[in-house]
Amino acid sequence: MQFTSEQRLDDGVLEREFILGEIPGTLWTPESAAPAPLILMAHNNGLPKREPRLVARARYTAAHGYAVASIDAAGCGDRPRSAADEQARADLRQAMRAGEPVDEIFESLVGPLVDMAVPEWRTTLDALLSLPEVGGPVGYSGWTAVGIRLAVAEPRIAAAGLFAGGYVPRAQREEARQVTVPLLFLLQWDDEGNPRQRALDLFDAFGSKEKTLHANLGGHTGTPWFELEDGCRFLDRHLK
Repeated sequence: MQFTSEQRLDDGVLEREFILGEIPGTLWTPESAAPAPLILMAHNNGLPKREPRLVARARYTAAHGYAVASIDAAGCGDRPRSAADEQARADLRQAMRAGEPVDEIFESLVGPLVDMAVPEWRTTLDALLSLPEVGGPVGYSGWTAVGIRLAVAEPRIAAAGLFAGGYVPRAQREEARQVTVPLLFLLQWDDEGNPRQRALDLFDAFGSKEKTLHANLGGHTGTPWFELEDGCRFLDRHLK
């Protein structure tokens, strides 16, 4: 892991860009000298790690006492996309605008993204935990499809906060039954891009004995800011 830049932000959080092989990422760490619990913060497919809403969540969480990392997984952010991926994205947007079925298009796009992203997240986790300022336990926050696969495949994940999306690949809908870590599941009741009932069915499928659903009125990007505060309290219960 090679750090390529760093800056101390107004809230005292240290923000550093890094490169790990072909994986670009950002690490935010608090002022505390003690090793901080780590949060892997994944954006939704295609968004860059510098997406403003993700950066704001990362900075807030780091200021609360966590090390927070985000990466641009394969095919996301500024990383190269195949012609097939670009076509699938265009087809998905067109079908959603027209109100047409999108399951198969979504499956062909997101399924491979999850398959590529999770090994890179695990490689990144190995590197991050070797840093003296980063410790365990490890939590996850963000994109539901990747979070499900990581929670099943990575035993170091101790708790997960998921942004509920109804469109989750079939493989992850099945894997949800194997998830046993504590969960906080956020649902936007009027999400224009994710069917509400599918999200509720997914929540019901999770195998976790402790799982909490927070539902708020509003569209896909309307998650209230207070959910970030509640998310940190959830992480505190399980990681500190």
